[in-house]
Amino acid sequence: MYMENILSIIRGVVSLDMVLFYKAIFVTVVALFVFYFVQKHILTRLEKWSAHTKNNIDDAVVAMVESIKPPLYWLVAIYLGLMVFPLSPFVRMSLNDILLAVVLFYSIRAVSIAFDVYFKQASAKGAEKAARGFLTTIVKVTLWIIAILLLLSNSGINITSLVAGLGIGGIAVAFALQNVLSDLFSSFAIHFDKPFVVGDFIIVGQDMGVVERIGIKTTRIRALQGEEIVISNRELTSVRVQNFRSMKGRRVATTIGIEYRTPRSVVAELAGKIHARIDAVDGVTVDRVHFSGFGDSALTFDMVYFVLSGDYTEYMNRQQEINLSIMELFEEEHVSFAFPSRTVYLQSAVPATKEF
Repeated sequence: MYMENILSIIRGVVSLDMVLFYKAIFVTVVALFVFYFVQKHILTRLEKWSAHTKNNIDDAVVAMVESIKPPLYWLVAIYLGLMVFPLSPFVRMSLNDILLAVVLFYSIRAVSIAFDVYFKQASAKGAEKAARGFLTTIVKVTLWIIAILLLLSNSGINITSLVAGLGIGGIAVAFALQNVLSDLFSSFAIHFDKPFVVGDFIIVGQDMGVVERIGIKTTRIRALQGEEIVISNRELTSVRVQNFRSMKGRRVATTIGIEYRTPRSVVAELAGKIHARIDAVDGVTVDRVHFSGFGDSALTFDMVYFVLSGDYTEYMNRQQEINLSIMELFEEEHVSFAFPSRTVYLQSAVPATKEF
């Protein structure tokens, strides 16, 4: 009778352990199946979707998902299976620490790969490439610091004083390097927002020229006179900058004057002839030409036209061609350009009559 009771207890324990064992296997297999489905099916659809888009964000997401390898899936699945058993607090905490460490490692690795893919596919040269590499390094170091703090906190270590020390040290460094950091983050803003790039002609306040280099702290501009202008990036992001890169054409509004002695019949036909001369110039579109009014020394004509080029040299070439064509027209029509002049009328005095 006593032996039968012992055997029944052993059978119950073995039966209970086998139930938990089968349950753990079931949980592990289901988790592996879910991970396999995500890796194969959803990732395949993401790759097809990213192939039809032009931005780099979806490519970075795909690369981040691809970086998560099967060892992580197996570890998470086995962890979920082991959680079925009534484990001791020490073993459960140890498993939690191991899982957290591995998950943080793969997460930081995935984010780093996503940053690398995004910045690698985006066109960058010289200082811009260096700035992007520097920003990527800052992000990676920050992620690793956060991961280490999470691991220490999860292990039961009090990190309050450590975090406070890092915060105070960060504030001190930020105050000491305030101007440098301001220029640094302004450089990031210029590189990513791209208000201008190397080779653009810009105007900043009273300075103008071609951008030659965009650095971490300063930007160098070659002025029209030939000298190099060095401007801090902080200043460039806090003032209005005129950029002529996207200019597709120039609107020109100008006025010419002819002499008052020009006959009315000639004046009436002159606007149409000027219109035809300007319209005959290649790369120029005329908006309007009108006899606009009577000036102090001239009969004035308003001319508005568009030069279909953003290049300044091309604009001056077309302007010169228009000016020469108008001069030729005036020579043919015997019309003279007016210039500031004044007519003085003299009237002789009548001599007084003498009476005797």
